[in-house]
Amino acid sequence: MTDQRVLPRALVVLLCTAGAVVTLAGIREVGSIAGPLLLALVLVLAVSPVRTWLGRRGAPGWTLVAAPLLLVLLILFGMMAILTVAVAQLAGLAPTYQKQFGELVVQAQQFAAGLGIGTDQMNQAIKSFDPGKIFALAQGFISGLLGAFSGLVLVVVLVLAMCLDARAFSRILDLGAARRPLLIEALRNFAGKTRRYLLVSTVFGLVCAALDVGALWFLGVPLPLLWGVLALITNYIPNVGFVLGLVPPALLALLEGGIQTMIFVIAAYMVINFVVQSLIQPKFLGDAVGLSTTVTLLSLILWAFLLGPLGALLAIPLSLLVRALLVDSDPDGDWAAALISGEVPGEGDENKDDGGGGGRDDGPGREAKPAPVR
Repeated sequence: MTDQRVLPRALVVLLCTAGAVVTLAGIREVGSIAGPLLLALVLVLAVSPVRTWLGRRGAPGWTLVAAPLLLVLLILFGMMAILTVAVAQLAGLAPTYQKQFGELVVQAQQFAAGLGIGTDQMNQAIKSFDPGKIFALAQGFISGLLGAFSGLVLVVVLVLAMCLDARAFSRILDLGAARRPLLIEALRNFAGKTRRYLLVSTVFGLVCAALDVGALWFLGVPLPLLWGVLALITNYIPNVGFVLGLVPPALLALLEGGIQTMIFVIAAYMVINFVVQSLIQPKFLGDAVGLSTTVTLLSLILWAFLLGPLGALLAIPLSLLVRALLVDSDPDGDWAAALISGEVPGEGDENKDDGGGGGRDDGPGREAKPAPVR
C-alpha cells in the first residue's frame, strides 16, 4: 500500500490564497510591463483572423506579419490621437463654464432654503461643491488611458514579436493537443471568446456611440463627437462603463440647457443602452463570455486596481485568460466553471431533452466522456 497523505483543505486554501496575493502583487509592481504585454496579446488575438484569411489564400509570408501589424498600428495610433484631442478639448472647455458653475451654486442654495434646510453647514457644502471636478475626473480617466497607450514602442515591439511567432506557436499548440488536450482546448476557447467579445462589443459600441452622438447633437450639447468616442471606449468597461460615458455629457447638458436638457440626455442614454446593450447585444454575444455578473464586477475592480484604466478596458479578456489557465484546463474544474459562469451544470441539457431520454444525475456526459490525458 502506498501512503497517500492529503493536505488539509484549510491549508490548501491558505496556500492558494497566499500564492494569489503574491502573484497579483507582482503583477501590480510590474504593471508598466504587464499592461503593454497583455494589451499586445489581446490586439494580436483580435487581428489574428486577418493572418488566417491571408494564409488560406496563399499570400506571401511577409504579409502574414505586415498586415496584422499594420492593422494594430492603425488601432493604436487612432486611439492615441482620439485621446489626445479629448484631453485637450476637456482642458479648454472647463474654464468656459465658471459662470454657469456659480449660477448652479446659487440655485442650489435657493432650492435648499426653500426646503428649510439652509443651514450654514449646508451652504458651506454647496459652496464647496465644484461641478468642474467632474471634468477633472473625466480628464484624469482619459489621461490615464493615454498614459497606458504612451508605451507605444513597447506595445509595437511586442506585437511584432507575437506576429512573427504566431505561425510557429499555432503549430506547437496543434502538436501539444495530444498531450494536454484540455489546456490546448481551453486556450483555443479563450482566443475564440476574446475575438467574439471584442467584435460584438465594437460593433454594438459603434451603434451606441452613433445614436448617442445623434441625440447629443439634437439636444445641442457641445462636443457630441467627443462624447460619442468616449461612449465607445467606455463600452469595453463592464458594469460602470455606461456611467463613465454618461456623466460628462449630462453635466454639459445641465450647464448648457438646464435641468430639462440634462434629463433628456440621461433618458436618451438609458434608452439607447437598454435597447442595444441589454436587449439586442446579448442575442449576438450569447454565453461567449462565460462570466457571471458578480465575477465580471470583481474582475473589473481587480484589474483596474492592478493595471489602472488599461486594466478596466481589458478586464473581460484578462479574466477569460485566467479562467482558461486555471479552471477550463483542469479536468476537475467543472464546479469552479459553474461558479464563475453562474450557470447550473446540466440545466441547458435538461431543457433540450424534455422529450425523453431520462435524467442525467451524474452531470452532462460524465459517463460517456473518456478520461482526459493528463
